[in-house]
Amino acid sequence: MEDVLHDFISFNLKCSICGHSLMDEDQLVDGRPGVKLGIKTSKGEGTIILSSIYESFNFRCDVEMDEDEIVEFSCPHCSKKFEGCLECDHCEAPMVKLDLDIGGTVCICTRKGCKRHFLEFDDFNAALYKLTYLGEYKEAVPEGIRETGESKEIIDSGTFLHLYCPVCDKSLIDKGLVKLKVINDTGESGHVFLSPYLNVFTSRSTVFLKEDQVVNDIQCFHCETSLINKGKKCEECGSPAAKVAIAARTKLIDFYICSKKGCRWHGLCNDDLHDIELEDSLEW
Repeated sequence: MEDVLHDFISFNLKCSICGHSLMDEDQLVDGRPGVKLGIKTSKGEGTIILSSIYESFNFRCDVEMDEDEIVEFSCPHCSKKFEGCLECDHCEAPMVKLDLDIGGTVCICTRKGCKRHFLEFDDFNAALYKLTYLGEYKEAVPEGIRETGESKEIIDSGTFLHLYCPVCDKSLIDKGLVKLKVINDTGESGHVFLSPYLNVFTSRSTVFLKEDQVVNDIQCFHCETSLINKGKKCEECGSPAAKVAIAARTKLIDFYICSKKGCRWHGLCNDDLHDIELEDSLEW
């Protein structure tokens, strides 16, 4: 189960008081619908959207929080405050409990910056079955690279992309995911993990990455060389683009991704557009 959870498994949560779903389809965090909660801090009251992906601690919030501050969470439907169910064994702040729609609970710490959390399933085997066979999470089925009558290769949506560092030529695939070193807007460094499948946009990171925020740098996790290409901008939002290499049928080609969290643009070098095309996707 641990190996499954370290992929991009996302959980649907509901209020443990009124039973209403807490999922917000319109507010994406890490490429998935977020978990919407009311929040009260020393600065005021507002809304927080948590990532639904296991082991991701990214969020959106419309009210400020002080570092290490203990906040209050509430249900956006019944407005009832989530009372502490136990004390965090790491920082001693109250932990609150939310229900999993597959049966069980998740407990999260109420202290800003604390990453302590844990899951409890009513039926472990039933939860595993629902996650891997009945849930929304399914790996994209690789369709591969095909040719048109014009001798142009088309990389289909769902194709597993073999990514390489354009500097040291080492693979950027680690345990089935694209691994990149990232430095966020506050200077913290960590790793971001991306789906290697074309037009699948799920991600998670080991440091906090604000949604809709350009990161300071994206680097190869092997040689730590910056992959930001100063001569290439995102064609959707104008943010700096990072360059990696992907293996097509005939050669390695330049592949660009936007450095702005949440932006779904990607592209090829103009020279490669004559020979290779990325299949369009409604999701993209």
